[in-house]
Amino acid sequence: MNRSAIATTWEQHCADGWPKFSSPHQGPLMTIDTVISGCVVYYLDSANGLDDQRITIVKDCLRDLDDLTEALDTEPQAYFSRLRHLGAMLLEDECSS
Repeated sequence: MNRSAIATTWEQHCADGWPKFSSPHQGPLMTIDTVISGCVVYYLDSANGLDDQRITIVKDCLRDLDDLTEALDTEPQAYFSRLRHLGAMLLEDECSS
């Protein structure tokens, strides 16, 4: 994976905006979105990539994301699937560095 692919996926994620849905998990999902988004921005702005703490945070967020998105409808599922893909791309890039 490379910065260009992550940047392109990030731009698409930002352009789509937060989906409309109702879920008891909306608050935690918003937090996960904010945290992964912050790590993407940090990664794209940093020549050194993610530090160990951020890598651990992204891993935790992806695990939590999987648990919270199982029952979502199609629109929010697509949004969180892309968010998950962004997080996985970050981890893949860090492991290959």
